[in-house]
Amino acid sequence: MPQIQPLKTTADPRPHSQSQIQPPTSTLYTIDTLLNILQKSLLNPFIAWILVLCLRAQVTPLSHPSWILTVTYATSLTILWVLRTINQRVAYGVQRTVDFENEVVVITGGASGLGLLIAQNYGMRGASVAVLDVRDLGEEGVEEVFGVGVLYIRCDVGNRAEVEDAKGRIVDELGTPTIVINCAAARINGLPLLDLPADAFEKTIRTNLLAAFHLYQVFLPGILESEGGGTLVTVSSVLGQLTAAGLSDYAASKAGLSALHKTIEAEMRGNPLVKTLLVEIGQMSTPLFGWVRAPNHFFAPVLEPVQVAREMVTAIDSGRGGVIRLPLYAALVDWYAVLPAALQRIARYVSGIDAAVTQSREASRKTE
Repeated sequence: MPQIQPLKTTADPRPHSQSQIQPPTSTLYTIDTLLNILQKSLLNPFIAWILVLCLRAQVTPLSHPSWILTVTYATSLTILWVLRTINQRVAYGVQRTVDFENEVVVITGGASGLGLLIAQNYGMRGASVAVLDVRDLGEEGVEEVFGVGVLYIRCDVGNRAEVEDAKGRIVDELGTPTIVINCAAARINGLPLLDLPADAFEKTIRTNLLAAFHLYQVFLPGILESEGGGTLVTVSSVLGQLTAAGLSDYAASKAGLSALHKTIEAEMRGNPLVKTLLVEIGQMSTPLFGWVRAPNHFFAPVLEPVQVAREMVTAIDSGRGGVIRLPLYAALVDWYAVLPAALQRIARYVSGIDAAVTQSREASRKTE
């Protein structure tokens, strides 16, 4: 598995009222940690069959209850693993071959947070990487942040002309992009709908949704023409489905972004060499979410960017498409949608999702 290097820090882009609030340190004891331990032990088919072999080594009678239960358990886990593999293959096709000697990686929003971490990873591995971001880092700043070999282009991806100009430069200097990773995102306003300025709403939609439309229309033709195909990665948010109070602009933009990605996935389904990867995640410990306090750290832990980057890089390198949802509650969001409305309301109250932004905003005011 590729090694993810520590994230280098850049200037804090948050407003002064928000930059003083730091998310609490995530506890090690979360439901995701528990599930991860179980997946590597009791829920692992390999481990289950080792238990079967241990019983057999003890010459346990085939009619003994312990033998029957252990074999049934191991067989059930194996069947589930096979079904998951078949589901992945049927839904997203055969994995494409990824050869970084012939790949050109484009990352939007790559000057900070998750995008920066992924850019540094691919850059250190010698891949051809281009980063698009609105920040003006300067030549010295680019080399300090990314190291040598990464092409940095100051670009507002919400501006179609700038995206087209950036593509021309990338093609001239690196070649045709085959892996496009959209990490660009607007900051969290965290205001109720009636208090949210119209221009702030428009900016969020422009950065989170319209920019993706421009990016995909400009770069997707090159992926389709590439002999080896390519991968299109969209970093969205589980908030696009859970739609928390105080996040009308952010939730609306992420819901649209996920829908846009799924539509592209449906249109590209007939091409086995084009893979689409949708990443819907919860809160991360990046400047974008720096002032928002998670309502429940056991059931809704704050993700470290390295966790998300590791999953994304592994999926991209393996040449597979699909959906990545982190943490556990994000993976279960489809099940939440089919619950009766009353149970959904209870779940929202217990989780504190609709009070998180209000409480974080009040905490921010007290520190000013």
